[in-house]
Amino acid sequence: MRPPILCYVTDRNSLAAPDGPARHTALIERIVDAAAAGVDWIQVREKDLEAHPLFNLVSGATAAVRGSAAKLLINDRLDVAWTAGAAGVHLGENSLPIGDVVQEKRCSGPENFLVGASCHSPDAAVHAAREGANYVFFGPVFATPSKTAFGEPQGLARLAEVCWGVSIPVLAIGGITAENATACLEAGAAGIAAIRLFQEASDLTALLGKIRQA
Repeated sequence: MRPPILCYVTDRNSLAAPDGPARHTALIERIVDAAAAGVDWIQVREKDLEAHPLFNLVSGATAAVRGSAAKLLINDRLDVAWTAGAAGVHLGENSLPIGDVVQEKRCSGPENFLVGASCHSPDAAVHAAREGANYVFFGPVFATPSKTAFGEPQGLARLAEVCWGVSIPVLAIGGITAENATACLEAGAAGIAAIRLFQEASDLTALLGKIRQA
C-alpha cells in the first residue's frame, strides 16, 4: 500500500504577520518548514494576489523548496505555474478547462507537470479523470468554514464513491483533522489536503508521522 499523499494548502491571510512583504516572507517560511517536515505537495492557494505578486511569491517558494521532495502546485494560474517553475497547477470549477490545459501540457509544457482539479460531485471527478487530470481534490468531506460556499459536507460514503469511480488519485479536503484523516484514507482516498491542519500544526513532523502510521 502506497503512503498517503499529504498536501498543505496555503492561506497567508490567516498567518500572524502584517500584510505585505512580511506576510509573504512568513508564508515562504511556513512552506519551507512544511517541505522540511516531509509534506508531499504544497498548493499555493492565494486567490487574491494578482499575477505579478503571485509570481514573486511562487518564485521565492520554488527556490526555497528546491532540493526537497515536496512538489509545489499553484492554484488556478497556469501562466504563473509554468513561468515560476512549479510542479503543477490546481484548477477550480471556474478555471481553464482541464482538457485544454492537459493538451497544452502535452504540446509544450514540462513533461512531469501535474494537472489537478477540485471536484464536488462524483460526476465532476469522472469528468476530470476523462479529461486527463492527474489527480482530484474531493470535498468538502467534513464541515469547514473555508468550504461553506460548496454546500453541506459530502461525507465519507460519497468520498468512497468518488474514489472507486476514478482511477486517478483522490485527495480528501474539507474539515480534515488528525482524528478523521484515517477514515478518509480507509474510504479509499489516496491522500488528504488541508489548510489549518498543516499550517497551524505545532509539530508538523510528528503530525505527518501520525497520519502516515495510522
